[in-house]
Amino acid sequence: MNFKKLFSALFGSLLFLPQIGKSQSKNEQYLIIGTYTRPDTKNPSEGIYVYKFNTNTGEFSAVSKATGIKNPSFLTVSPDQKFVYAVTETSEGSVTAYSFDKKSGNLTKLNTQSSGGADPCHISIDKTGKWVLVGNYSGGNLSILPVETDGSLGKAMQTINHEGKGPNAGRQEKPHVHSVNIAPNNTDVFVPDLGIDKIITYSLDAKSGKLVEGNPVFTKVADGSGPRHFTVHPNGKFAYVIQELSSTVTAFNYTSGKLTPFQTITTLAKDFKDKNKSFCADIHISSDGKFLYGSNRFVDAGNKNGVFAPTNTIDTIVMYSIDQKTGKLTYIGNEPVLGKIPRNFIITPNGKFVLVANQETDNITIFKRDTKTGKLSPTGKQIEVPVPVCLKMIEVE
Repeated sequence: MNFKKLFSALFGSLLFLPQIGKSQSKNEQYLIIGTYTRPDTKNPSEGIYVYKFNTNTGEFSAVSKATGIKNPSFLTVSPDQKFVYAVTETSEGSVTAYSFDKKSGNLTKLNTQSSGGADPCHISIDKTGKWVLVGNYSGGNLSILPVETDGSLGKAMQTINHEGKGPNAGRQEKPHVHSVNIAPNNTDVFVPDLGIDKIITYSLDAKSGKLVEGNPVFTKVADGSGPRHFTVHPNGKFAYVIQELSSTVTAFNYTSGKLTPFQTITTLAKDFKDKNKSFCADIHISSDGKFLYGSNRFVDAGNKNGVFAPTNTIDTIVMYSIDQKTGKLTYIGNEPVLGKIPRNFIITPNGKFVLVANQETDNITIFKRDTKTGKLSPTGKQIEVPVPVCLKMIEVE
């Protein structure tokens, strides 16, 4: 018997086994789901839901939920994935901190602080994990809150109010901060304000947690367009904003905190007729930087808080390819979401799936993504969750 060969084979197998386990672990992600707990819905939500999702097969299973919180419509996850922060989208406006157990998938409430304004609808955390920024839609302002050493939140250190209005009297009667986006450099902060048709720019001091005016102070977009969500290309050279009221995406060259627009493109198909009933929501870029996606909601005119009644028109995810040299978008098509009022959606870390949160049909639809063409196709699978709004993922430990 050749003991040298036998030992080599056994040793090689031992090395391979941990790699298999690690690979399987990466395929397993926790899906964290923010919702509206509105009592007027047929199937009221209880709070934040946690599922396990296999990013290789698309299979999923329920794990846990955090109850006792109103309208946790938007979430953010700390850089180390040990904490989750959720807004309470109500007129009082607050933010709640949770610790997250990556082994059990359980959320444990730490504390709650005021968001500094009414109806907070977006929240983000900086790369250091020390500062949480929250945008208050009805308040027309944003606040920055310190993160304590145990992951809990301190009181807001700074609240900045926006001023102005837009031409759409029903939706732009005052400022409406719709998202707070920290750039990859962890310094530039871009805040699309739907009410005043501007992307306000700030500079974040990650040591002190102070926000100061950027240079330029703002970037103007088309009157009545209603900028909503914003994303920076992985190469750091381009940025994109999706505009709720005009159903468009505007592309920018991004250099040293400055945004220079070079393209605006519709999110709608050429033959779409009810353009006055289309209201965009979310926007994301694939990790390879080759494709951009946005969500289209087709709805009847809503009230000032943006609560809409869905129409019979098909809601979709719009797909574009991105020119890697210029950042220019080329329309690919629109994929029906198989639900109503798609709010946020998420591309899985491996890029294989896109999950869409359909607010008014209580379902999260799962699509396979072709990484070469960027196109989506239905898997026939869906996760049934009451009034889903926001989706985040955390790797299973």
